[in-house]
Amino acid sequence: MRREVIYGLTIAIGLWVDQNGTEWTVKGEYIVDLVVWSIFGTIFAKTNRVERIEMLTVLAFATPMELFFSEPWGLYEYREGMMPLFVPAGHWFLFDMGRRIAARITEKAAWPLVLPFVPLSLYFAWTGVDTSGIVFLIFVLAFMYLGPQPRLYAVMVWLALIMELWGTHLGNWEWASDVPWTPLTALNPPLLCGVFYALGDMLVNLSVTKFTQISEMDDHPML
Repeated sequence: MRREVIYGLTIAIGLWVDQNGTEWTVKGEYIVDLVVWSIFGTIFAKTNRVERIEMLTVLAFATPMELFFSEPWGLYEYREGMMPLFVPAGHWFLFDMGRRIAARITEKAAWPLVLPFVPLSLYFAWTGVDTSGIVFLIFVLAFMYLGPQPRLYAVMVWLALIMELWGTHLGNWEWASDVPWTPLTALNPPLLCGVFYALGDMLVNLSVTKFTQISEMDDHPML
């Protein structure tokens, strides 16, 4: 089975089980934790060195970012308060699914994928229900223009929105309507919440490139 299918099914079914899991033996969240980390561990054990670095880098960035966004900043709140254990590995699933889909589209298709968000962001900002969307839009366009992987960022804003719509619909988490520390408002979920995933993807790509360069220098030292 293709990884994209495994990731998509795991995220879709996992979020439902997390919200609706039975109480008899273990909570749904614990079942999802076990399945998600088992898949993550299996991929890690069987893959190559570079992808292992990518996987660990995603965990290194995703975990503190999630904790900061959900706890001190309070952008959103999980159903049971604290971040579920499956979330960091879930970020890897979404990242890897995004880059595999992005590899199948052309560079020319990247910008058209993002363009529908421009009028929608302007409309929601004008109505006042999602004024943060303008800020997110600026960042997304900047990532698309300046970042090394515009196809990936374009795909990620859609994947993130789909996942967020499913998660908020089920009630796994909820975004604050008034963005803490700012005068801005937000939808639940914000239309361009994928900007956080685009930022994470860019950091991962830059970090892995740097780690790979250092590794190559260690393997082939100058004489």
